[in-house]
Amino acid sequence: MLNQADPNEEPMSETSVEDTIRGQISDNPILLYMKGSPSAPQCGFSLRTVQCLVDCGQRFAYVDVLSNPDIRATLPQIADWPTFPQLYVEGELVGGCDIVSEMHENGELKPLLEDAAEKAQTSAE
Repeated sequence: MLNQADPNEEPMSETSVEDTIRGQISDNPILLYMKGSPSAPQCGFSLRTVQCLVDCGQRFAYVDVLSNPDIRATLPQIADWPTFPQLYVEGELVGGCDIVSEMHENGELKPLLEDAAEKAQTSAE
């Protein structure tokens, strides 16, 4: 159902951190930057967001920002979004827990994720 995006384990310069983040976002059609992992979220907001994504039934990648302090420090500057989790779909920031939860409740999240997954599968064929 999910896989971890590949963060570089070595200390990174600010430019390489930004490059890594941009690569993760462009390489993964559905990507969640979160605290912890989907099987062991480390905050309630990450847990709630994961529950919404899992309920929609599409595979998604994730990055544990607690294990990647360079990414945790740099992403809010790039995204102009100060908190985690952060959900990206097709390279665009969707939002954090409140927005994802609201979209899920309103029935907007599932078709967005299905469309992204379908496009990714089509381009991979």
